[in-house]
Amino acid sequence: MEGKMEKGPDSQGARKHDTASLDLNGLCSYFNAKISDIKKSLQLRKIDQEPGLKSVVSKIVHETFLLNNLLDKLELELQHQETQQSQLKQLQESIEKDYNEAQHLRENMPIHLPRTIPSSIVDVLVKNEHKSAEPENTRKPAKEHKKIKEVSLLMAEEFESVPAYMRGRLRYDQVNTFIGEINKAVASKYRILQQPTRALSRADKNLYFRFQEQETKETKGEFFIVEADIEEFTDLKADKRFHSILTILRHCQRIREIRGSKLVRYAIC
Repeated sequence: MEGKMEKGPDSQGARKHDTASLDLNGLCSYFNAKISDIKKSLQLRKIDQEPGLKSVVSKIVHETFLLNNLLDKLELELQHQETQQSQLKQLQESIEKDYNEAQHLRENMPIHLPRTIPSSIVDVLVKNEHKSAEPENTRKPAKEHKKIKEVSLLMAEEFESVPAYMRGRLRYDQVNTFIGEINKAVASKYRILQQPTRALSRADKNLYFRFQEQETKETKGEFFIVEADIEEFTDLKADKRFHSILTILRHCQRIREIRGSKLVRYAIC
């Protein structure tokens, strides 16, 4: 028992000595690591003072400066791209809005508007374009002529007000297309009449004298055509539909008939 009692205290002392030794070693390691870090820091502080490393440090500083400038430029370019993207998005929205509005207008075009431009109007536009293309010094003061009268297009309400027996199977657009052809014939006839005979070809001279023979006291100051003029200047034929449309135009007060010498003249109202 005594031996065991004596051995116990010695064993506990040995264990305490081992623990203290381990704590001291750890503390030494910690301080050694700190000292190493401090040495490295001091070496880095003096690195630019060493002749062999000065150029390296200078180059690193220069490259860092260039990299910083490059990053600034990239940032500006990114901002520019974002601004452009925003503008393009606004432009796209505007174009889509305009397209939708145009599509809506196309699908909901008022019925009273003509679907095609009358041929007489096209002829006038072409003539004006040719005139504007002539050199100023080659133009001669032309004699002023009375403006050629045209048949105005029918409105949808007017067409609907025409009695059903007159309209038959005729459509609104067919009537307005016919009016365009009538205007084409009128314009062609009176362009010939307004020119001096010496400037006309032989065929136009024959037409000129024929037009003169058709004049009467009742037609003075009027713009009129006959069936022969319509067939001369258009592709229309004096058939049943032709006379049905003329009946509608008389009803709507677009034309009126002047008869005489076995000839029916269609005067523009």
